[in-house]
Amino acid sequence: MQFSHGFACLRRTGAIVLALGLAACAQQPVAPQASTHPPVMTQALQKQMTAEQALQLLKDGNARFTAGKPLNHDLAMQIKTTGNGQYPFASIVSCIDSRSSPSQVFDLGIGDAFEMRVAGNVVNPDILGSLEYGAKVAGAKLIVILGHTSCGAVKGACDHVELGNLTGLLAKIEPAVKATPNVGSPDRSSHNYPFVNAVAEKNVHLTVQDVLDQSPVLREMAAKNEVRIVGAMLDVKTGHVKFY
Repeated sequence: MQFSHGFACLRRTGAIVLALGLAACAQQPVAPQASTHPPVMTQALQKQMTAEQALQLLKDGNARFTAGKPLNHDLAMQIKTTGNGQYPFASIVSCIDSRSSPSQVFDLGIGDAFEMRVAGNVVNPDILGSLEYGAKVAGAKLIVILGHTSCGAVKGACDHVELGNLTGLLAKIEPAVKATPNVGSPDRSSHNYPFVNAVAEKNVHLTVQDVLDQSPVLREMAAKNEVRIVGAMLDVKTGHVKFY
């Protein structure tokens, strides 16, 4: 009887110690792991996150997207949690193409990323200002320029299309057209799909450089490793994103 009573006491003591330990752990902010997507982004998580971890979260999200296994995002909780403040870990400049929504392509939740969308995923002073705000003021650790295959804006630039305000936008893609060598054949029009995709990729690289050239704020932050700026290409046939 005494042995049984002692054993019971030990079990109760162990349970209490375990409970206290779990409570202490719950009070400590946990740095996000590369392979774990936080249920919602908080200030503590954003502050601890590195650019490499932010990039890995996007890679993991794209893997879930292509596998058809997205997270069960608790949108109601995310709305409630971010209602008084947002702490995105990334800023993403993507095309307006209906197949290239960053939230879907990277399986993101509310509060995860700033998204700037414009045909041809180019930058202008307004987008650069938005990126500067996202990184310098709001604390985003990663900037992604996301292009995609079969891009209509790139096709328009290849064909030298002129249409109202679109003319000026497509002119921003012209440097990529000129810098891309022939692919597959001498045909440098929208009918040559390999050439179009090569131009889209070149446009991503040039846009990353434009961000650095045209924004002293982001260039300084990148030099200090306060933000990382990368390019990426989405294959609209597979949903897979390749980073550069």
